[in-house]
Order: sequence, then C-alpha cells, then structure tokens
Amino acid sequence: MTRIEAIETDNRASAPRPVALTIAGLDPSGGAGVIADIRTFVALECFPTAAITSVTFQNTKGVFGAENLSAETVRAQVLPIVEQYQVACAKTGMLPTRKIVVEVARLFRETNLPAPVVDPVIRSTSGYQLVEEEALRALVEEMLPLARVVTPNIPEAERLTGLRITDEDGMRQAARAIREMGARAVLMKGGHLYGTASGSERLNREAIDILDDEGRLTIFRSEWIDAEMRGTGCILSAAIAAYLGEKMSLEESIGEAKRFTGEAIRKASKSNWAAKSYDV
Repeated sequence: MTRIEAIETDNRASAPRPVALTIAGLDPSGGAGVIADIRTFVALECFPTAAITSVTFQNTKGVFGAENLSAETVRAQVLPIVEQYQVACAKTGMLPTRKIVVEVARLFRETNLPAPVVDPVIRSTSGYQLVEEEALRALVEEMLPLARVVTPNIPEAERLTGLRITDEDGMRQAARAIREMGARAVLMKGGHLYGTASGSERLNREAIDILDDEGRLTIFRSEWIDAEMRGTGCILSAAIAAYLGEKMSLEESIGEAKRFTGEAIRKASKSNWAAKSYDV
C-alpha cells in the first residue's frame, strides 16, 4: 500500500467530516485566500478541498501582482472534487475575471454543490485591484442569485451599490440594496465603520455586523478587538460556510463564525506576527 493509499484508507475509516470547498485566490504568504480558508476549515473539523482562481504575488506588506487562471482550469479543478465527494459547504473568494465568474456560477448551477457563501473580494487591504470591472458586474448578475449569503465589507458594499456608508443606517441600506440585486441574504460587515472616527466615538466603538436575510434584519454586536490583521474576511466567510455544513441556521452560523474569527484576531494580536497572521 502506498502512502497516499494509506492516507485515503485512514480518511475513509475515520468519522465522516463535512467536505468544504473554497474557490478563491492563492496568497503565498498564507494570510488570506485559499490558505486561510483551508486553515479555517481544518480548525472547524471540515475536510478541506480547494480550487485556485488566481496566483497572487504578495506578503504581509502588500500585493505586487497576480496571474489569473483560465476559466477552464478552474472548472477542471472543481469537477473531480464534486465527482468524488458530497460537498457539504462552499465559499467563493477572489473571482478575478468575467469568464471565471460565469464558469463558477455554471458549476454551482449544474452540479450538486450547495449554495455558497460569496465573499465579494475586490481589493486587497493594501489597495491592489484584484478583480476586473467586468468580473464585478458578472458577480452581481451570476453569483449573487446563487449565494446563500453574500459577505461584503463596507468598501466592497460601497463599490457594489454606489452608496456612501458612514453609520449603521447606511449599512442597513447597503445590505438591502445588495439583496435587491438578487442576493437571498447579505451580511454587511462593519469592520471599516470606524475608519474615520475619533475621540469618544472610537473609545466606545463595538463590532457591528448586519444580516439582511430575505428582509429580516439581525444585528450582531460584539467586542471591538483593536488589532490589524489580514484575511479576516476570508476566515469569517469560510467559518460561516463550515458551520452551514454542520446544518446550523444562517444566523447561528454567523454568530459562531464571528466568535471564531474574534478568537483568531486575539491570537494574532498576541503573536510574534503582530496581527499580520493567525494561528488556529
């Protein structure tokens, strides 16, 4: 028996784990993208699978470029996975070209993949444009209607809607606007809400996320953790997918995912990486 056969036999013999799929870009430095998704899936006891849409060139200081894969290559990665496994949960991240968006949407429509968590990655934290303009339009047209939930941060929501978001009311309006584009549910993340705040407003801040699920609003409030960290959106969306794979409700999945992500940020803030990475 070869080593690979032994690993496969051990996997079959062990207790079944939900199979989780991420379709996203590769950050070679490990802080975001597919690697962050896989680490999250493993920490939450899912069996991780992945398809890469783009190989980025980056480290903790910034993104220096990217080489996007073809839509055919993305499809060729996903099909063997769905042929062998019953995928319990899925998420998408960086979908850089219109052709990739259309192909990924086709995969979700034509296979038994579950409705994905769609993280509408547009720009890196350092400001690098990760997706083409046509891809963004295709994301709205093709992926939003297929999503179980879309998870934009404030800059992403502003780009998608054209709205200026400065407070909770603005977050609610943006969530509704994105849902009206065709999404079933939208988790409007408020991590950038205090970017321009000062004085007492910063001292009294809290982490606020707003879920608009088919028009029903749920407000998630939690402790604000004052630490800078890359990849939190990837971790949160992957964790939401993992909990959905455990048959939790969307609201429960988001609550658990927020706790998981908060703990990852706390660990990162105490590590030698100084909130540039995380350990779960």
